[in-house]
Amino acid sequence: MNTTHQQFKQTLDQTHAWPCQYMFKFIVPVEQKKEVLNLFQEQDAISTRLSRNGMYVSVTAKCRVHSSEEVIAVYEAASGIQGIVSL
Repeated sequence: MNTTHQQFKQTLDQTHAWPCQYMFKFIVPVEQKKEVLNLFQEQDAISTRLSRNGMYVSVTAKCRVHSSEEVIAVYEAASGIQGIVSL
């Protein structure tokens, strides 16, 4: 785990009591929407919103996670999606 991941993990562990509900937010080109949705489970509360110009979609997912490692794993998986912006 690199220094940035270690610092993020430390921050997550200091600010969250595991398990807890964690909110992920991403913006992606419309063509990548399904890839982002595939990061989450059916039981997760997911909402999407199309941008004004229809080229992008924002995805918000509220998930029950059990550790900072779980959160980091989602962000790492998301980083492989072309054009994604993590908020």
